[in-house]
Amino acid sequence: MDLNADLGEGFGSWRLGDDEALLGLINSANVACGFHAGDAATMHRVCAAAAERGVAVGAQVGYRDLAGFGRRHIAYDFAELRDETIYQLGALDAFCRLYRTRVRYLKPHGALYHAAACDEAQAAALVAAISGYDHELPVLCQPGTVLAQLAVGAGLRVVAEGFADRNYLPNGTLVPRSAPNALVTDPDQVAVRAVRMAVERTVVAVDGSVVPCPVESICLHGDTPGAVRCAELVRAALIDAGVTLTPFA
Repeated sequence: MDLNADLGEGFGSWRLGDDEALLGLINSANVACGFHAGDAATMHRVCAAAAERGVAVGAQVGYRDLAGFGRRHIAYDFAELRDETIYQLGALDAFCRLYRTRVRYLKPHGALYHAAACDEAQAAALVAAISGYDHELPVLCQPGTVLAQLAVGAGLRVVAEGFADRNYLPNGTLVPRSAPNALVTDPDQVAVRAVRMAVERTVVAVDGSVVPCPVESICLHGDTPGAVRCAELVRAALIDAGVTLTPFA
């Protein structure tokens, strides 16, 4: 099983989350590429630290929406979204190359993540960007989504992702962040959910029903309260359960 986290989400002198601490606990880092968060200095810093620790770097691409942290839906033209995705990939890859590594995968962020799960045009733009930039790049996304289906159809590798610190609806989608119960903030509960995902391939939805969750990577949000403590407990719990932690890319 792979553990991933969203990193590099500060901007200028403002930092969000403890990137350095999380890099010591995860396998894969979803690094913001400057559109929804992040900037050149932040990307450089995180790529250097990830390379030093042997953590795989993935491009967390988002809408051009710094003010809204990429969590507001934007209606994009196909070509514009494709090209802005390529732009973000290339920017992050440049900093990876300074440390003799490269971008290993792509993951959409926030509103783009959710739009690509059901919007064929936006999903197709992401697939076109990856196919044009590097056909070997895996796509990290929720299983069964439109993005996953189009990526498989284009011959891309899809890595199924689950969220230990987010609540699920009975249909297998995430509870919207606008809802009061969107986040799971109790570190012990997050660890229990992560082990269930890894061992039983299921998750308990908000109504108590058991939902299939066949994932290869578990996400812990770097901006969730107590993110480092959650990551420490999740990592320890998975190892205690006999789960081998390794990057998928």
